Amino acid sequence: MLNITLEKIINKKLNSTIIKDYSPNGLQVEGKKNIKKIVTGVTACQDLLNLAVKEKADAIIVHHGYFWNGSPRPITGILKKRIKTLLCNDINLYSWHLPLDIHEKIGNNRQIANKLGIEIIGNILPIVPWGKFKKKITGQELREKIINKYHRIPFYYAPNEKKYIDKIAWCSGKGQKFLEEAVKFGINTFLTGEMSEETIHFVKENQIHFFSIGHHVSEIDGIKALTKWLKEKYALNAKFFNIDNPV
Repeated sequence: MLNITLEKIINKKLNSTIIKDYSPNGLQVEGKKNIKKIVTGVTACQDLLNLAVKEKADAIIVHHGYFWNGSPRPITGILKKRIKTLLCNDINLYSWHLPLDIHEKIGNNRQIANKLGIEIIGNILPIVPWGKFKKKITGQELREKIINKYHRIPFYYAPNEKKYIDKIAWCSGKGQKFLEEAVKFGINTFLTGEMSEETIHFVKENQIHFFSIGHHVSEIDGIKALTKWLKEKYALNAKFFNIDNPV
């Protein structure tokens, strides 16, 4: 498959222009024109690049690429080393960020709902869905479910643990910045990948359940679902590699 064709089919699948993003979606570093082997992962870190070289891949597809905030920046330090690895080995680098978070079927937020058994009812913001569990569930029960599904111990904080979870909102990655909008909407539980110092005060003063499951694990399943789609839909030789990250 041509590298520009691969970009077009994924842009179409993810409807990449639907939301304003913090980094460019699609082809970020151009490599060879013909793609036969693809490596995928969460982040375009040096370990993943080295693995792609070892695998003799023609392309890398990630959720976290380069050139954040859309502004020019010097190509120095680790960014220089990473881009040099790509250019010297003629490897294409593709990245899809928010479009891969919000896609209704393969997106990270959909995958979280599927994994934890949450019925999606609607959206508070384009990147923040909300929903409910079919049966009543406590915060500790959800904590155990997260451990079983993600094989990670989440950070769980709730000033009143006896409250059942009612409306839950969630956002993969750095979703804690959407807490205020979610609470105004009327949720009593929020789940995301990360947390900040002020998160605890906000959660305590609003008496809600809060879960931080890890940025990395909250965004593994979207890129895995995209990899599976490429293999099934286009018979592409694509393989996901998990470069583990404790955060």
